[in-house]
Amino acid sequence: MQRENLFTEEQHLFRDAYRKFLLQEVVPHREDWREQGIVPREMFTKMGAQGYLLTWADEAYGGLGIEDFRYQQIMIEEDATHGEPGFFHTLHSRLVAPYLKHFGNDEQKARFIPPCVSGECILAVAMTEPDVGSDLAGMKTRAHEQQDHWVLSGSKTYISNGINGDLVIVAAKTNPDNPRHIGLFLVERGMQGFERGRNLKKMGLKAQDTAELFFNDVKIPKANVLGDPHKGLHYLMQGLAEERLIGATGYIANCQRAFDITRDFVQQRKAFGQTIADFQNTRFKLATLRAEIDIAQTYLDKCVEMHNQGELTADMAAKAKLYNSELEGRMTDEGVQLHGGAGYMEEYEICRMYTNARISRIYAGSSEIMREIIARAIFNQGR
Repeated sequence: MQRENLFTEEQHLFRDAYRKFLLQEVVPHREDWREQGIVPREMFTKMGAQGYLLTWADEAYGGLGIEDFRYQQIMIEEDATHGEPGFFHTLHSRLVAPYLKHFGNDEQKARFIPPCVSGECILAVAMTEPDVGSDLAGMKTRAHEQQDHWVLSGSKTYISNGINGDLVIVAAKTNPDNPRHIGLFLVERGMQGFERGRNLKKMGLKAQDTAELFFNDVKIPKANVLGDPHKGLHYLMQGLAEERLIGATGYIANCQRAFDITRDFVQQRKAFGQTIADFQNTRFKLATLRAEIDIAQTYLDKCVEMHNQGELTADMAAKAKLYNSELEGRMTDEGVQLHGGAGYMEEYEICRMYTNARISRIYAGSSEIMREIIARAIFNQGR
């Protein structure tokens, strides 16, 4: 599918430059990062030095001042082919940092955004708990207000960038009488009582540091409270549409990559005197997937356009997240099947893509949660 007209000449140049960066700085080291279970911190500073972190940040903070989401879309698409899926720079730049932009005061922005732009300060967000996923109102982490500070107590788990993270936005209940009163607290590396657990071993995304975090009566200065300490749930909800758009963008890019490597493989592999691509079963399966990917990509591109215009709704983003994550699962599964025994071997990219894809239907809201959001939009219309 031809999509060149979606992007400006400047954006095409940006894509070329970013691809060269990935080929030079990422591709040669991906296997080492997977074995180590973490991406070196210096990769964030290398990204920052090229202007690839927080591209939306004002020039006064060291950013490029680019609001257009197409630039992030370009980076996500290039990451699918030449990047490392465990390098969560998008979480740093587009999921966590915007909380500082939208809800931070001038002092907080001046203190934190510049080192985030340069990559010296790595970001994480901590919402999930051992017994709490999408139901944020059920969290047990608490923050109690004192005269000039808050005291934070509790634990979080499955936190991406959990080991590398220097600044963690932690969600905690702030009113024992109202479970929907949640605050967002800026917890910095080295604060007394802030401890990290082990780097968790996962099915996929081997290079991504995912950790448990513990907060043992951590003293949080009031200068480290993000916005109103009771409106954190509202703040978190505002960022979910973009979070799901980011996910959907990555899932469809991964579909395209899995399709490409599977198409190439079946044209080379032979069985019964002909290539696997000569069998009608192979051709029809890939034809079906080609149609699904193109249709999903068209919807995703429209969602990006709507997001740039400030018109992307929660149910639109949920549809993209639901469909593209499910499609990624189907595409990588068929890719493994068409690779045969080779598809089960880790040395083949399709094998890693298959295991990486399994989390897509879970994080940023599971497929079941996406269906509920879409259903609410259906049945609440006109009320």
